Amino acid sequence: MADRGELNPDTSIGIVFSLMLGLAFLFMGMMPGSRTEALNLFWGSILTVSRGNLIFLALVTAIIAGLAVAFYKEIQAVICHRQVALAVGIPATLIFYGILFSTGVTITASLRSIGGLLIYSLILNPAAAAYQLTYSLKRMLLIASVFGIISCWAGLAASYFLDFPSGASIVITSSIIFGLATAFSPKRKVKGWQQA
Repeated sequence: MADRGELNPDTSIGIVFSLMLGLAFLFMGMMPGSRTEALNLFWGSILTVSRGNLIFLALVTAIIAGLAVAFYKEIQAVICHRQVALAVGIPATLIFYGILFSTGVTITASLRSIGGLLIYSLILNPAAAAYQLTYSLKRMLLIASVFGIISCWAGLAASYFLDFPSGASIVITSSIIFGLATAFSPKRKVKGWQQA
């Protein structure tokens, strides 16, 4: 869709996610019997993650982080401008689809324990918040990682002490972090100064 429709990849991912979410709810409504297992794919059960799940998630994290470090310059070139990356000989299409594949593997590995809606929030909100605070891709990746960790720990703490659902607490925490980052964004100040 991003290649053929001249759409931003972020927009394409959002459209596909919305479509898949709508289809999932449609088919869940048509399912006979109990829908508990199907609902777990949306909400997950983060507080009941098994040791095996943690080991598998750690392995997936290590592999994807290793690939990101090994191909950092190529990824940076493709993220910034795919046509320029192609012009200098970087296999931009392969790198782009590698990024999408890595995202898919991460989602698949995390789906049962974390849930689809929480994964979407943890992919989008920390990255969007970090984008508000820096122009450097390297700093943005580090800040997004820290925001993701803070969202999880603060959300779990709120869930424990306030008796809220854990997934909802994490999503709300990551959304609050995004709101604060946007409110105090240096980019917002620069944009306001340029318009004046």
